[in-house]
Amino acid sequence: MQDLEGLYKLVLERKNNPKKGSYTDYLFTKGLDKILKKVGEESTEVVVASKNPDRNELIYETADLLYHLMVLLVEQGVSYDEIKKELAEREGLMSKTKDRPEIKDL
Repeated sequence: MQDLEGLYKLVLERKNNPKKGSYTDYLFTKGLDKILKKVGEESTEVVVASKNPDRNELIYETADLLYHLMVLLVEQGVSYDEIKKELAEREGLMSKTKDRPEIKDL
């Protein structure tokens, strides 16, 4: 996998052409609840790894989370282009805290 878009495309390919016995196929077969559970678990593992001194653990757990997020997006029918579009629309807005009502503690 060279980048997140490549990972997304791989997961989408596995959804459309399942490889029996693969972990990705297992997740799609189990369905949304299992996928959501894994996203939650991996998110927690990233938080815990962030508190530990082992940088490699954080990298490993982040890669796991990104994979499971891609599985979730594919399962929910959200395209990678939709995510890219949303990020592009946010570009430049992130630094304008006065225009972001969700930021209240500045």
